[in-house]
Amino acid sequence: MLEFIFIVLVGWVAGMLVNYLSDVLPERRKIVQPFCLNCESDQPYLNYFLSPRKCSTCGDRRSIRIWIVEGIYILATLWLWNTPPEQLGFMVAFVLFIYFGVVIVIDLEHRLILHPVSLAGGIIGLIVGVWLHGISETIIGGLAGFGIMLGLYLLGFLVANGIAKIKKQAVDEEALGFGDVMLAGVLGLLLGWPGIILGLVLAILIGGLVSLLFVLILLIRGKYRSFIAIPYGPFLVAGSMGLLLFRDLIVAFTG
Repeated sequence: MLEFIFIVLVGWVAGMLVNYLSDVLPERRKIVQPFCLNCESDQPYLNYFLSPRKCSTCGDRRSIRIWIVEGIYILATLWLWNTPPEQLGFMVAFVLFIYFGVVIVIDLEHRLILHPVSLAGGIIGLIVGVWLHGISETIIGGLAGFGIMLGLYLLGFLVANGIAKIKKQAVDEEALGFGDVMLAGVLGLLLGWPGIILGLVLAILIGGLVSLLFVLILLIRGKYRSFIAIPYGPFLVAGSMGLLLFRDLIVAFTG
């Protein structure tokens, strides 16, 4: 029972950390004292992290996202503790879950992947990649991930601008951002060579399926418009984490 409570607390703290970094990094680009996203006044740590979780100045309550993220991390930590991935082990998988949680939340809410976050990911990816694959496969995987996604980024830019010129309609958002290119490099370090190829293929398949469902829903609701940008970071993360956690199953299915 005590072990269960301890793991729940660890997962809860991890969720709070992801929420905190997802709040402060997009606004300040650095780790600072918690502040209200509405009025930007600094918040007491106890108020921000525990209770009442609303601004002491303007009274604005934090979003429902904090409860969703913390709940997910409690469940994920319990799952990782009871069934740790054979390839990673509990601690490495736990650190990766925290890092990628920050990437996903920021990308979903702000449609960007911050360079400081990519830099931190590069350090984590290099350490874990060398441990898993050795130095050469890790470096080649990182370069391949960056290079492949850079090519897709440039291709998407040319195609979008070509269509915009034909339709005489400005493109407000890119299908892929340069942050996605940086993230693909991080994932390449993590997956190594040639694992990054399968990771990107999985990301493209997942992204294509989700995007198709999203477009169909918009069409049904009559809210579809051209050049709607969908954050791609979560799909890249899903492909890579799926490969790390369920590698044997995916390889057997695809092979």
